[in-house]
Amino acid sequence: MGALVSLISALASGEAMAALQRARTTAILYGLAAIFTLCGVGFLIGAAYIWLAARYGPLATSLGIGIGFLVVAGLILVIHKLATGMRNRRRARRRQADMTAVGITAALALLPALAKSKGGLGAIVAPALAVVAYAIYRENAKPRPFKPDPEDMP
Repeated sequence: MGALVSLISALASGEAMAALQRARTTAILYGLAAIFTLCGVGFLIGAAYIWLAARYGPLATSLGIGIGFLVVAGLILVIHKLATGMRNRRRARRRQADMTAVGITAALALLPALAKSKGGLGAIVAPALAVVAYAIYRENAKPRPFKPDPEDMP
């Protein structure tokens, strides 16, 4: 039995090493492909610069390409900011819904125990009234925009 376990563990570790080797080789090849892609894009930008410089002049071409790159960078940042904000709001809504569900579940689970306790119905009604009173307070405590009374105006 010990030989079988040893054989299986050797096979598993050998398989893990082979998978690690394949992953490392793939990462190296993708890295080289990325480097060559960046070089190709650089030469294409250089060719576009030469072509546009012959047509519009070197200063106008440099300004145009520089502004173009800045606009693209700005668009990328704005899109990222908007997507992150939407993702954070969605995550907060989901978290709030989960917390509400947990609270309701806990309250429903405690309801029979509270009903049987010495405090009975008072132990349930008092916190419920406190929550309702707090909700009314929060609703009335919100700052309202100032609207001048038309009768007070000269």
